[in-house]
Amino acid sequence: MTQAPAVPRHRSLRARLHEVVFEADTPAGTAFDVVLILSILASVVVVMLDSVETTHARFGVWLIRLEWTFTLLFTLEYVVRLASVRRPTAYASSFFGVVDLLAIAPTYLSLIVGGTQSLLVIRALRLLRVFRLFKLGYYLSEARVLLTAMKASQAKITVFLASVLSIAVVMGTLLYLIEGEANGFTSIPRGVYWAIVTMTTVGYGDIAPQTVLGQIAASGLMVLGYAIIAIPTGIVSAELVRTAAQQPVSTQACPACSAEGADQPVFDRAATPAGGMQRRSHAAGRSPRTARVVRVTSQP
Repeated sequence: MTQAPAVPRHRSLRARLHEVVFEADTPAGTAFDVVLILSILASVVVVMLDSVETTHARFGVWLIRLEWTFTLLFTLEYVVRLASVRRPTAYASSFFGVVDLLAIAPTYLSLIVGGTQSLLVIRALRLLRVFRLFKLGYYLSEARVLLTAMKASQAKITVFLASVLSIAVVMGTLLYLIEGEANGFTSIPRGVYWAIVTMTTVGYGDIAPQTVLGQIAASGLMVLGYAIIAIPTGIVSAELVRTAAQQPVSTQACPACSAEGADQPVFDRAATPAGGMQRRSHAAGRSPRTARVVRVTSQP
C-alpha cells in the first residue's frame, strides 16, 4: 500500500527567504518591501539631484557615495532574490527580474562609460511592487486585463500599422513628385516624414506644400489622419470588453519562478490509481484559478 509523500514540517532557509523577499503576507515581508520602496525613492531622488549642476558642484561627492551605497544594497537584494527561488533563470528573465538588473547595471557601467548614471531612473519602475505591498489587487487585475487586451489586439494593430505605413509611403512619394525640391521635398524619405507628421496631426511646420495640388492632397491626408486615430482605440476597446472579467490577485509568489499572484502548491487527496495525492501548481502565465493539477505518487 502506497502512502502520500510527507510534507516537511520545517521549511528550508530558501523558503523562509522567499516568503520575506517575494511576499507581503508576513510582518517581515511587509517591512522588507517598505524599506525597499523607501530606498528606491531615495535613490531616484539622488539621481535627479545629481543631474542639477549647482547641486552636483556642492554635494557631488556625497551624492556619489549615496549612489554606490544604494547600488550595493540593490545588488545584494538581487542576489538574494536569485538565491531564494528554485529556478533563478525564470526570475532573471521575468519583467521584475530584468528591471532589477537594469536598476544596478548603469552604476557599474559608469566605471567604463561616463554619463550612464542618469539611466538609474529606471529604478522608478520597481515602485510597481507597491501595488502588491498594499494588496491593491484591483489595480493589478485591471492592469492584467489591459495587457491581455493588448496581446489579443496584436495582429489587428500590426495590420493597421502596416496600412498606415503604406499610406505614408504613397503620400510622401506623391508630394515629392508634386512639390519637388524647390518646396522642401528634397527626397522621398523627406516626403514620407512629412506624411507621417501630417497624418498623426502633429504638424511641426518645418515643411509644407506650397502648390494648390499639394495642399489639396495634404488636406485629404489630414482628414484621413483624424479617422485613423480612432481605429486602434476601437480595436483595443473591443478586446477590453471581451476580457473585462476580473480575476483575484494574490500577494503570494511562486517559490520556483517568483511569478506573482501564484499561491503556494496545494496538496489534495484524490482517488488516483496509485492511491497518492494531487498537487495543484500554477501554470506559467495563468491565474491560480486556472491552475493545473499535477499528479504526485509515492514509490511503493
